[in-house]
Amino acid sequence: MSESAASDNTDISQPWDQDNQAWWDWYVSLADNAGEDPRILPAPPIPDLELPDDPAIVRELCAPYRVSEAQRTFFRNNGFIKLKQVFSPGVLLRLRRELVRLLDIEFGVDPDTDARNRFLSLEMIWQDNPLLRAYVLSPRLAQISAELLGVGAVRLYHDNVLAKQPACGRTPWHFDDHHFPFDTHNVVTAWVPAQAIPLEMGPLAFAYPLDVHRLVDAVSFEKSGTGYDRSVADIFARNNVAIDETPFDIGDVSFHHNLSFHTAASNRTDRSRIVLANTYYEDGARIIDSPTLVSGDWQKFMPGVGPGEVAASPLNPVCWPVEIER
Repeated sequence: MSESAASDNTDISQPWDQDNQAWWDWYVSLADNAGEDPRILPAPPIPDLELPDDPAIVRELCAPYRVSEAQRTFFRNNGFIKLKQVFSPGVLLRLRRELVRLLDIEFGVDPDTDARNRFLSLEMIWQDNPLLRAYVLSPRLAQISAELLGVGAVRLYHDNVLAKQPACGRTPWHFDDHHFPFDTHNVVTAWVPAQAIPLEMGPLAFAYPLDVHRLVDAVSFEKSGTGYDRSVADIFARNNVAIDETPFDIGDVSFHHNLSFHTAASNRTDRSRIVLANTYYEDGARIIDSPTLVSGDWQKFMPGVGPGEVAASPLNPVCWPVEIER
């Protein structure tokens, strides 16, 4: 490859000019799937439970969750944490039923049965859907996020419904600092699985401790091909970096820092891995001067806010503490 061609492949200075689904179609194309097992296995059955009504869901989403000092320390040292029983099975299965309905409306397919190999995504669903608004603006999730970050207040950046369909390949190694156009590292994503995630379904896997990102700071992000993903994986392997790749029980929620390197294996089951991912950031953060294409359609998430300005629009409410703004 010539020097000019290599430079063009690593030039990410231009903003993203397509929609959110096109961004995800592009992004998963950057993963190296060599050696992935192509076999499709039966997914665990979805539990047959009586689902709670809306008022019961709202009460649970607003209830506080005790975060211990040991858990806060683990997160700050390692950049991620998986917490048990953040939500009850009924609340999560009600979420899954609604997300399947919305994905079907948007894409014209049942995400579990009608299509394969794609990473489907929806965003900003909370604005027009009262039930999803409760999940996205959940004081419980925002309280946990603020305590893990050690900040007084957090705003919503955006929600993201992520459906990794059967036979969809890996998610490439990355950290979210590439994607978020903020001048702060006090940013966390709450990753809420809407079903149990066995290893065969491709749970998030985290490299730790948090500062392992320094090992790959010099690797240039590439906007085509799988070179970046392979380079990061090779460097982590050569340096014996610890990787946490464990199943998610129903009710588990993970939280990862924007400097936490993470990936996910392919979905080798016959059911979509459906997740609601909400990103929260420290109140008072500003937009960096030069967002790039890796930040995606960030202006959709905070309309009217320009580079260098305080990151606060009507679409970025303070979610914790609830007394500030609802």
